[in-house]
Amino acid sequence: MKLITRFEAATLSTVQLYGLRKEAFIAFAAAPRDSHEQRNALASMRNVEAELAIRPPGF
Repeated sequence: MKLITRFEAATLSTVQLYGLRKEAFIAFAAAPRDSHEQRNALASMRNVEAELAIRPPGF
C-alpha cells in the first residue's frame, strides 16, 4: 500500500477517509509480518485516524 501522509489525508472527505482506513486495515492484515507494506499500511491508518480525530462531526 502507498503511504498516505497527513497532508494527503487532509485533502480527502470524511467518507473517503473511512474508506481509506478500511483499505489500509485490509492491506495491513494481508501484508507479511514486519514488511515494508505492513509498516506503510499501519502508518497510513495512523495518519487517517489523526485526521479524523481533528475533524468536527459531520465535516
